[in-house]
Amino acid sequence: MELLNPKNAPKAVGPYSIAVKSNGFIFISGQLPIIPETGEFIKGDIKKATEVILNNIKNILEESGSSIDKIVKVNAYLTDLSKFSEFNEVYGKIFGEHKPARAAIQVAALPKDADIEIEAIAEA
Repeated sequence: MELLNPKNAPKAVGPYSIAVKSNGFIFISGQLPIIPETGEFIKGDIKKATEVILNNIKNILEESGSSIDKIVKVNAYLTDLSKFSEFNEVYGKIFGEHKPARAAIQVAALPKDADIEIEAIAEA
């Protein structure tokens, strides 16, 4: 198992790795909507939050020698599933024709009171 510490992604907010490479896959921990360059935390705008998170995941993968087109599974956690269509609109634009397996789940709360958190698994 190789622990990945990408420079162009938010730092972990706890005792875990941002991403791990193992057995030909990259496992990306749940990402919150944080802009790495500024540390700005996006709250109250599910479209912007989704875009920021997916761009962070893209950066993590590219820095690790993979790409967003190699994602095989995504889990999205939203605190308000009534925002699903807004999330899905941005998600669809970013992924285009690539359609990894996905779950979208409503949860009671997320770290830092985030509106959304997304994790992914990709081929290395």
